[in-house]
Amino acid sequence: MMVETAVVGEYLVPSLWEIEVAVAASVFVIVSYWVFTFQGGDGCGGRSQLLENSGDGILDDEVKMVQLKGDLQTNSPYLIKVELLAAKNLIGANLNGTSDPYAIITCGSEKRFSSMVPGSRNPMWGEEFNFSVDELPVQINVTIYDWDIIWKSAVLGSVTVPVEREDQSIALWHTLDSPSGQVCLHIKTIKLPLNSSRSINGYVGANARRRITIDKQGPTVVHQKPGPLQIIFNLLPDEVVEHSYSCALERSFLYHGRMYVSAWHICFHSNVFSKQMKVVIPFGDIDEIRRSQHAFINPSITIILRMGAGGHGVPPLGSSDGRVRYKFASFWNRNHALRALQRAVKNYHAMLEAEKKERAESALRAHSSSIKSSRRQAKAPEDNASKSEKLQAFIKEEVLVGIYNDVFPCTAEQFYNLLLSDDSSFSNEYRSARKDTNLNMGQWHAADEYDGQVREITFRCICNSPMCPPDTAMTEYQHYVLSADKKKLVFETVQQAHDVPFGSYFEVIARHLASKFKFYCYRLL
Repeated sequence: MMVETAVVGEYLVPSLWEIEVAVAASVFVIVSYWVFTFQGGDGCGGRSQLLENSGDGILDDEVKMVQLKGDLQTNSPYLIKVELLAAKNLIGANLNGTSDPYAIITCGSEKRFSSMVPGSRNPMWGEEFNFSVDELPVQINVTIYDWDIIWKSAVLGSVTVPVEREDQSIALWHTLDSPSGQVCLHIKTIKLPLNSSRSINGYVGANARRRITIDKQGPTVVHQKPGPLQIIFNLLPDEVVEHSYSCALERSFLYHGRMYVSAWHICFHSNVFSKQMKVVIPFGDIDEIRRSQHAFINPSITIILRMGAGGHGVPPLGSSDGRVRYKFASFWNRNHALRALQRAVKNYHAMLEAEKKERAESALRAHSSSIKSSRRQAKAPEDNASKSEKLQAFIKEEVLVGIYNDVFPCTAEQFYNLLLSDDSSFSNEYRSARKDTNLNMGQWHAADEYDGQVREITFRCICNSPMCPPDTAMTEYQHYVLSADKKKLVFETVQQAHDVPFGSYFEVIARHLASKFKFYCYRLL
């Protein structure tokens, strides 16, 4: 009984060691909060500075135009550069009278997301967004939202600005269609020279070529089960997932979801508390992928987008240099995912270079086929080997593999006259037997780039693969050389399929040799 009284009567005083630990932990938490809130490089706190409410054009001296980078192709004649500078007197959507504003800028079918500025009715962005348009006038719509952790974002106001002429460059405050609020925009319109090489918004290049192909040849029906890229992100049917990672997107807190990597995009999807979040980042918009940390102990990956790209699907994080970024954490193996993403970006640019080279070669063949010879020969032409200039090879010999050889009771000249000449009906009968349609055959003519004669034929071919549409448009470039003694014939073909998945990235080439009554066939398999 006396023991219990003594215990109750004593005061419980912490030891000196416990006091030191508690104080050190408190200081660490305070310093960490201050660093991430006010000094974080990947956050948006550094942008929550207040604007003065007087004076239109307050940011005129800070407006900067950044030269576009890259060498992707687009045929749009106008480039519209929209710089979202700031907003003021926005509606306070939060309980404390502030908002977490971000903007969505729309021009035609293109949409860009700005970064989110936390806890401010007078946000300052200084972010640039590039749009390519075919003609003027166009409408630029800017809608400002309040970011909410769980619920759907609330609209704080919007404004539509017409762009009617080129060289329109001025920073102005625009009143929003809400009880309170204005937004400052700097819009500049540039007329670009035709066929110039330029990068607009990253959503061109390989992706644009795929769209042009589909639009030109009609809709492609791919008989395969849609994957997550088609179901969730509504991407093209030929885009498949190459890598997939479980991770989390850093916002107000970590939104856990899944990252999908294809040959053209990095996609992320999250559904936390029924809040859907979708991010679709084209590889052409990525400026840098680097390793980073989240809360000091969580390894993460930061994807930095190039200037003018803007966000895609979810407001990105801002930075002092004007570039926006997305930060992903909670990978099972951060370093493995980082290497895979960097390798995917490298493969994308290598694919663009290969496509650029192949496009140049195809243009050269098309140019050779489009130039008619001044005098058309009814008979097979003589050998042109006596030309002193160096001619290009029509196909790549190193990729050929022999698949067939036989002996025919005819000479090379007879073989040409029977099967290949302009007067021959063999090609029409052959394509008819294969049930090919829309056959259009050009005439043999000389080409400056190649020895011998060339021609171009187009047709539609039936596809039997379950991953292909019922039929596809085909273009076949043909080339032949007949020796001076008319005893040796070289016949070469290059076929391009336009409607099949990934048809723009491969060719079918073949070479046929006829010499001394013997026939050899080589083909790229």
